[in-house]
Amino acid sequence: MTNAAIPRGCEDVVKQTLPLFEMMRMRAATTARRHPVLGFAAPDPASAMRWVNQFTHTHRRLGPQDREVVSPNNDTVYSNAWLDLCEGPVVIETPDMGERYWTLGLLDAWTNPFAYVGRRTTGNRPQRTLVHGPGWRGAVPSGITQTVAAPGDDVWLIGRHLVEDDGEDAARVRDAQRAMRLVRPDGSDAAMRVDTWLDARDTGAPAAAPYLAIVSAALRRNPVPAGETLAWPPMEAELATALPAVYERLRTGNRPHDLGGGWAIPVMVKTHWGDDHLTRARIARNFIGALGVEEAMYPTAEVDARGAPLDGSRRYALRFAPGKGLKVGAFWSLTMYRRSDCLFVANPIDRYSIGDRTPGLRHDPDGGLVIRLQADDPGPGANWLPAPAGEPFYVVLRLYQPHADHLELRFDYPPIEPV
Repeated sequence: MTNAAIPRGCEDVVKQTLPLFEMMRMRAATTARRHPVLGFAAPDPASAMRWVNQFTHTHRRLGPQDREVVSPNNDTVYSNAWLDLCEGPVVIETPDMGERYWTLGLLDAWTNPFAYVGRRTTGNRPQRTLVHGPGWRGAVPSGITQTVAAPGDDVWLIGRHLVEDDGEDAARVRDAQRAMRLVRPDGSDAAMRVDTWLDARDTGAPAAAPYLAIVSAALRRNPVPAGETLAWPPMEAELATALPAVYERLRTGNRPHDLGGGWAIPVMVKTHWGDDHLTRARIARNFIGALGVEEAMYPTAEVDARGAPLDGSRRYALRFAPGKGLKVGAFWSLTMYRRSDCLFVANPIDRYSIGDRTPGLRHDPDGGLVIRLQADDPGPGANWLPAPAGEPFYVVLRLYQPHADHLELRFDYPPIEPV
């Protein structure tokens, strides 16, 4: 299909509404079929009925055996929930988190990371956060520590909890996760059965008819963001032409922010995408669920200092000079991924990331820090992040609560040097 064959107006409409469709697809994929007390949302396993206003959690850090999520992190475990606010507010109850880094990012149905609950924004004390939709006009009950006004009736909660080990600390995080609840203002369980409309196993470009139906239904619950106008609905025949072309272009047209030294950052958003419909659509298709940069940044390197692709058949060093270390309010890590499948690489020391919390991390006498990226053991005293033997790879820096030098793109990221 040539670009000339794509109706321009319809192409723009697809770019604008694709995040809404992809969020509904993600809702279908990440909501639970079963409630711990009330049972299955529907007896038929093929049903699209699911539970919302219910947390699901992971209780261990991901490793090379996990293949469901690409470019996963090895620092945190997750808490996930979808809020449905059409029947009134939902209260997020969270316990005392001690000194731990944790966050619950709230994304609206258009992928805007519009609010947070957690260490950076609301602290670690026990709290009750009331989240309400745009039509609610009730009184805030006593005992609520903060109130969040959502722009629509559908909200995705994406939670991360820092875990130091897979033993005692993981058990403490599990206890905290079990204490997290989604309730009504009166304290009753907020769980609801909803039809998610989709078979979430299909991740390709959608057909025109279901796209029209699902976006139309989602629009009734999640208004177009302030300042936007939308010419909806388009002609189904034009949509059938535009959808596969736009989806393919978004897959191949990744244009991250260049940070220099071979580093780039794919996502640069704070709380709202504004009128940048193309970037919002690209992120929804390729990096859906991205939080704002004030919470976390993810500089990525696929090439070395000479511009050559990183490859496990060679050895590399990443050196942060004295006084030029990463600046974060929480923590940082560097994670290794195999290029072929964007997953972790099994290795003899079971290390998939290295960072400021890594036991035994060694600095040079002058205060600098060198990380060796290679398949073979560099020997005692080296800060080694194992690479896949003989295979291309890439690395991702995760900067949680990055300082202004990173947020304002003033930090000088050192290149990865061949050894």
